Amino acid sequence: MSATILDGKALAKQIQNELAESVIEFLQNNGAMPCLAAVLVGEDPASEVYVRNKRRACERVGIESQLHRLPMDASEDDLLKLISKLNKDLEVHGILVQLPLPPQITPRRILQAINPAKDVDGFHPENVGLLVQGYPRFLPCTPHGIQQILIRSGIEIAGARVVIVGRSDIVGKPLAILLSAKADGGNATVTLCHSRTRNLPEVTRQADILVAAIGQAQFITADMVKPGACVIDVGMNRMASGLVGDVDFNAVREIAGCITPVPGGVGPLTVTMLLCNTLAAAKQLET
Repeated sequence: MSATILDGKALAKQIQNELAESVIEFLQNNGAMPCLAAVLVGEDPASEVYVRNKRRACERVGIESQLHRLPMDASEDDLLKLISKLNKDLEVHGILVQLPLPPQITPRRILQAINPAKDVDGFHPENVGLLVQGYPRFLPCTPHGIQQILIRSGIEIAGARVVIVGRSDIVGKPLAILLSAKADGGNATVTLCHSRTRNLPEVTRQADILVAAIGQAQFITADMVKPGACVIDVGMNRMASGLVGDVDFNAVREIAGCITPVPGGVGPLTVTMLLCNTLAAAKQLET
């Protein structure tokens, strides 16, 4: 029997409907709309699509969005000056710098320049530290989106064996912290795998919940999955045949109990969690 498909688009729509009501309540109480400022350097086609999708999502829930563009040859100082301006703008509640950045700009320096109270991606060291300590200001968007997929799909997290393939600062590491936290939506036993993990298929076959976030097309094959496991595919790889994930979807769906598709799985939840963080930032900044 084929796995149940976990529809990220439908879940995102459900959460956005809930969020829209909260945005209306915020507007009534504060007389201002939450505002997300996106910064785009250059004209990377994929970044253009991501920013456009985020702005459309803002419109759907009633969040104001700004787009600030800089040319591909902009200097690091140019970008830092723009971020400083947005940090001081009382009408801007969240700041998003779209990655990747051109080679002349150091991403770490840019992300650390964002006011932590407006860092709705959750990348600033202060926000990472709060997450590790169990007192998050914002939950990082993709890990939070994955957690919401699991919770709203009725997948038991507490006590589950979770294996994450990929140790990036954006997905793997924060997801491990989130799912192992002593809190609702946590309490899992988490193994974080990477390129140096020995006998990787042996490890992944132990997973009740297997998360693929390694950035290699169709890396997770059917022989790496325990029958009945929940498989979450974070990958987004552009191939001649179209977009594919880090999981060999057609083969794995015959083994897994449930699985997220690509596209239409984790991606819509990532964008939605960004909107949730923007509203949370607005509430914190307006109080």
